[in-house]
Amino acid sequence: MNSRPNARLLALYLPQFHPIAENDQWWGKGFTEWTNTAKAKPMFSGHYQPHVPADLGFYDLRLSEAREEQAKLAQAYGIEGFCYYHYWFGGKQLLERPFQEVLRSGRPDFPFCLCWANETWTGIWHGAPNRVLVEQTYPGDDDHRAHFQTVLPAFCDSRYVRVNGKPFFAIYRPMNLPESRRVTDLWREMALQAGLPGLHLVGMGVDESWNPALHGFDAASTCRMPIRRPWVSRRRFGEWARRKYQERAGLPTIYSYAEVLDTLLPVRVESHDNYPCIVHAWDNSPRSGKNALVLHESSPELYRGILRKAIELRIDRPPEENIVLVKSWNEWAEGNHLEPDLKFGHAYLEVIRQEVFRAPTSGGGKVLHE
Repeated sequence: MNSRPNARLLALYLPQFHPIAENDQWWGKGFTEWTNTAKAKPMFSGHYQPHVPADLGFYDLRLSEAREEQAKLAQAYGIEGFCYYHYWFGGKQLLERPFQEVLRSGRPDFPFCLCWANETWTGIWHGAPNRVLVEQTYPGDDDHRAHFQTVLPAFCDSRYVRVNGKPFFAIYRPMNLPESRRVTDLWREMALQAGLPGLHLVGMGVDESWNPALHGFDAASTCRMPIRRPWVSRRRFGEWARRKYQERAGLPTIYSYAEVLDTLLPVRVESHDNYPCIVHAWDNSPRSGKNALVLHESSPELYRGILRKAIELRIDRPPEENIVLVKSWNEWAEGNHLEPDLKFGHAYLEVIRQEVFRAPTSGGGKVLHE
């Protein structure tokens, strides 16, 4: 076992585990991510639902103890830091309290960075995708300046994740940002004026062909997922018939994790820098019911192959740039949580620890295979 990690693993982190006034108004008093998680039921034979948390329980992120325990657990298994989803709607923030308390208190003493989740909020969690709750807007330069000033204290924190000295800041939907290159130039200039060496800007939610440099970014991050309700050729009648049955029966789109493993594997991108973003499990039926996507029967050992491939893709990069994003630390209502549950316990985390500390070969710098 290697004593130093082979990659810088950053886990995407959802702050939707405390009540806010807006969710109370939209969904009822006390709504959090746990509301959908706890009420989930199996929709087909062998469907793993509900997901029940183990070690950390049904926590409330207003409690510092919960945040401390999360950090201890992640650090113990080789995760370098949390990448907190950050919400900014034309000057309005939502779900900001957990991260703001981490920032103000200095605890936990665990690295972090931010990902601006720049998407319109809809009622998709309750089967109403056309109901707009908060629209993502881009009012202009004054708003971009205010946004930068809001996140600047985080960028200046000693715990903030950096790449070659520059704060790592991700944008979840970079293609939605109007005139992105002009905006990123503005932010880089403001960073220099604030005494920072610059910014390391990462565009997420893109395919491998998206070139970050053309849009003002330093790197991209691609998360490969099968699509919902795919068109299937009738020559593959068994697959086509299965999809039609799922639709008629009111079932979500169901894929066997093992069958789609090849489509989930990250690929090497030669033309620009791309940080793999890998998914160990997915089932958003607690949020979306029959409109959900389910990766059925995922397992720690299947995930091992994807994680190993992601690490191998970055192993020859300079250590500062050897980044792999893992999705996600705690997206419970999407069945996408590395935090322990009653079924798998620490099994996924054990795979992470084993792979991230696996000793590289003495020759080509690749990760050893078992």
